Amino acid sequence: MRMPFGKLFHFSPQQPQTAPETRTPQPEVQVAQEEEPYEIMTIEVENTNGTTQPTMSSNDTRVYLNYDIDNPPPHPGSEWTRFVCLSDTHSDIYPVPNGDVLLHSGDLSSWGYLPQLQKTMNWLKTLPHPVKIIIAGNHDLCLDDAWRVGGTWDHSTGGAMSNKACLMLDTASTRAAGIHYLEYESFQFTAPSGRTWDVYGTPACPRYAIGSFQYVGGFGNKEGEAIFAKIPRSTEILLTHTPPYGINDVSKRGKHAGCSSLASRLQSEDLSNCRLHVFGHIHEAYGATIAPSEGLRKERVSVNAAVRHGELPAIVDLLN
Repeated sequence: MRMPFGKLFHFSPQQPQTAPETRTPQPEVQVAQEEEPYEIMTIEVENTNGTTQPTMSSNDTRVYLNYDIDNPPPHPGSEWTRFVCLSDTHSDIYPVPNGDVLLHSGDLSSWGYLPQLQKTMNWLKTLPHPVKIIIAGNHDLCLDDAWRVGGTWDHSTGGAMSNKACLMLDTASTRAAGIHYLEYESFQFTAPSGRTWDVYGTPACPRYAIGSFQYVGGFGNKEGEAIFAKIPRSTEILLTHTPPYGINDVSKRGKHAGCSSLASRLQSEDLSNCRLHVFGHIHEAYGATIAPSEGLRKERVSVNAAVRHGELPAIVDLLN
């Protein structure tokens, strides 16, 4: 079967390096088995705690999944932008290396209540990254209009979801900390090197249980297609909560739990400029994949940055 980007190289560490402060049981993802869109070459990477060698690299990209959290790899220099990627922190606090940009791909809170979101926001404000770009996930109920007071699902929580959550994301202290929340929208930032990057963030993911920002998934579903059709052609950095189908999306039941509509959109020439895609949601599928450039399509790094089981935030260095 023809692979849209040539051969994909998938990397997944064998063991986690650190543990979070607390652990909250999460519901299991349930998906129907679907045909795999293309073959993926899987390479298991031994733990290399303390090394400065990238887990994978090319002329334009360096990715680190295994490193000493107290002595992370040095920044490669002014011609590069360092992205630090994580997801699914669920109101817990994790050690995070410094970088030019922090990317958080959703599930900021454990069960979507305002105090749980507040804990995460307080923690993010303490991190040194000058730019922090975040999106919501299916656990972040208080950020979804449908779950807040007067929304479609308000009756399910007895009005317990506060309408103040979005206000919390746009305060003077949040802006001073460099935090930018994206919900189906684009954002531009300029790295210390002077390079300006185009970012798009969407919290949407296929429905499998009660949650926020969900749509009916499955092959050929029009709702998912409409959501991801909104991703602009100019996007270079993409944040989604769901993985695309077939890339770092295998659940603990061995099923692909990613979205086929998102996978199809990413394979289109419209998104040929997208160089980094960060997501989470499927905790056990942490890892990264490089799709080599082909034709007009630039090399792309896909990262499942879910740190829920004690994995390290992924470090991705991109040449400007």
